[in-house]
Amino acid sequence: MTASGTRPLPFAYRLAVAIVRPLMLLLTKRTWRGTEHLPTSGGFIVCPNHLSYADPFTFAHFLYDNGHPPYFLGKEAVFRIPVAGAILRGAQQIPVYRNTGRAADAFRAAVAAVNEGKCVGVYPEGTLTRDPELWPMVGKTGAARIALTTRCPVIPVAQWGPQEMLAPYSKKPRLFPRTRIQMSAGPPVDLSDLYDQPVTGPLLRQATDRIVDAITVQLEGIRGEKAPAERFDSRKHGLPETGNFHRRNGEGA
Repeated sequence: MTASGTRPLPFAYRLAVAIVRPLMLLLTKRTWRGTEHLPTSGGFIVCPNHLSYADPFTFAHFLYDNGHPPYFLGKEAVFRIPVAGAILRGAQQIPVYRNTGRAADAFRAAVAAVNEGKCVGVYPEGTLTRDPELWPMVGKTGAARIALTTRCPVIPVAQWGPQEMLAPYSKKPRLFPRTRIQMSAGPPVDLSDLYDQPVTGPLLRQATDRIVDAITVQLEGIRGEKAPAERFDSRKHGLPETGNFHRRNGEGA
């Protein structure tokens, strides 16, 4: 159920929960903070950092068990995986068609989901962080664009621990001993002063930086240390903006 209504979840969503949630309870220990910041009514965006292929599952567990079944924006290729793709489509998750003529479809679907009262999960970084110390990178502007269009709350969430279950870009999980998954949700990011301004590139960048700043503050609290003064930017380091950059550089997965 969503926090703001009584709409039943699709069968495929309930099936995914029945499969994944018991595994999360078995394989993880959990420290969850800041749940009071999750809205009690209406649609909203929730923005986490991205550490591991495992963290969509740990993040979804956090949201679901706190009354907010998430609807994620995810790369379209995942929706073409046999069985898993069918479940994602049936669960009404939102495919992102990168660098195609359908790239705007995800934006429209996300806006519609927020307006329907759903919790929409958007990874601002758009891919696993390439920062050597796993701090959030320079973000992409999708979450900001949705937020400025809908004027909905944007909740920053930091997570730490999924990278211990499954290292970045790895396919070899470490399941035992159980991993401590830490989640910390912060107060909504204040974008209200930007609402009535023309939506330009600089405005979207300003809003995006605020969102990533807020995620970073939460992660500093979990890790007990300060993030680097300059945020990692893949473009400045000559790295592709998406995909496994290790493999492309001939270093393997």
